[in-house]
Amino acid sequence: MAYADQQMSGNRVIAIVIVALIHVVIGYVLITGLAYEAAVKVIERVTTVDIEEPPPPEDEPPPPEEIPETAPPPPVAPPPPINIAPAPPQIQTQPNIPPPSPPALRIPPAAPVAPPAPPPPPPPAFQPKDPTPRGNPGRWVTTNDYPSRSIREEQEGVTSVRLTVGTNGRVQSCQVTRSSGHSQLDDATCKNMQRRARFRPATDGNGDEVVGTYSQSVRWQLPE
Repeated sequence: MAYADQQMSGNRVIAIVIVALIHVVIGYVLITGLAYEAAVKVIERVTTVDIEEPPPPEDEPPPPEEIPETAPPPPVAPPPPINIAPAPPQIQTQPNIPPPSPPALRIPPAAPVAPPAPPPPPPPAFQPKDPTPRGNPGRWVTTNDYPSRSIREEQEGVTSVRLTVGTNGRVQSCQVTRSSGHSQLDDATCKNMQRRARFRPATDGNGDEVVGTYSQSVRWQLPE
């Protein structure tokens, strides 16, 4: 009986030892496994690099609208300063009157010298001449030229005319300078002068024939 108890106690001790070893192994395994997981986590944390991605670029603001340039305002000149005297100037009186200054001598300006007169033109080579009648001027208008109406109305008077004579010596025109008072007598004077009068043409200072004038008067008087 004692041997059996002793054998049983020995087996129990062995069983306890075995159970203890099993617990130790299980604990070691648990401890080492937990340590391994912790180490893995630490390594992941250490080896992992947080790379921050750059933020997306912000939208650029639109360019400012171009403001049209306006013409600069015209320069405005400031008004001139006006100095207003704050007080009237003082009048200084001088008790002693200074002697008058001697009169200044005034020299009249010299008279301007007139430029010399140009030399007179040379005398003409020929003396200019007016038209001269050919024949007797009294025959240009006669009593036979009396208008019949003027005879019936007993018209009389003196008609003065100025004739324009061409270079051919003939009358170009007739102008009445003094009327007889009767148009019939004046018309008859010019009509007969232009038809009958002949002249030597006028000449200038070079002896060339030019247009000239000649004056004539005709007295109209009824025959007795």
